[in-house]
Amino acid sequence: MFRRSPLFAVAGLACAALTLSACGSDSLTTNTATSAAGSASGSASAPAAVDAALVAKLPEKIKTAGVIKIGTDATYQPNEYLDTDGKTVIGMDVELFDAVMAKFGVKTEWIPTGFDSIILGVSSGKYDVGVSSFSVNADRMKEVTMVSYFKAGTQWVTQKGNPKAVDPDNACGMKVAVQKGTVQADNDLPVRSKACTDAGKDEITALVDPDQAKVTAMVQSGKADAMLVDLPPAIAAVDLTGGSLELLGEQYDSAPYGYVLPKADTDFGQAIVDALKQLEADGTYKNILTKWKTEGGAINDFAVNPTVG
Repeated sequence: MFRRSPLFAVAGLACAALTLSACGSDSLTTNTATSAAGSASGSASAPAAVDAALVAKLPEKIKTAGVIKIGTDATYQPNEYLDTDGKTVIGMDVELFDAVMAKFGVKTEWIPTGFDSIILGVSSGKYDVGVSSFSVNADRMKEVTMVSYFKAGTQWVTQKGNPKAVDPDNACGMKVAVQKGTVQADNDLPVRSKACTDAGKDEITALVDPDQAKVTAMVQSGKADAMLVDLPPAIAAVDLTGGSLELLGEQYDSAPYGYVLPKADTDFGQAIVDALKQLEADGTYKNILTKWKTEGGAINDFAVNPTVG
């Protein structure tokens, strides 16, 4: 897995600062790709040819509709976020999954929603798939099928110069902001806080919000001493706030990101793996990640329900 490097900068940033509401709107406006290959952010390579063998593996519901409905939390720049029009979903995840679906010959309809509601929405049939920087873990795979396509770890972020002297290994008594429903909110921070109280120290106060832009704003304003977030949006936060924030230490607990499918859709999941392999072979996968300056998270072991630690 990659470590943080100068290559992992952020491109295609549309908002002047993460505190702008356009970056974290709760709008339910959808963006339907005008072609199976096109993403809202523009294609990084030539449109992919439709693969008849992959089309045959589409769930009947999607094949009949000709459109796949995608639940996404559009507040997670640069992976998935709203463009300056406040409606169109763009980002690395968007462009890559658009390219995957081009292989199946279906259009993509991106539906912004709360991160913590996406898995339930997929399981209930509201969405055909969830694409929203989901870290693959055992708990999630009990509920849904996941297809790995990228890898990233958790990063601490503080105000420039770390004025609160935050120590990631000893953050007892501090206020740490996290996005609702993430591994940072549900797993990482509670474990760290329990270690504090077990040692007789003050707990870590978790400041939780469903909108990552608002999580970032808490650190920017000083309401939170630090935040925990995946590395790509952590770097975007530093860039978008004009350097008023900074990364603290290195990323850790690297894990694959996974597309979220209904539990029974393992065959469709394997077909998505096959499409990803084709995109890797023809250079599309690398081109898209390079365009968004996220190439450090590239993988080549795409898998359905991969084994994770």
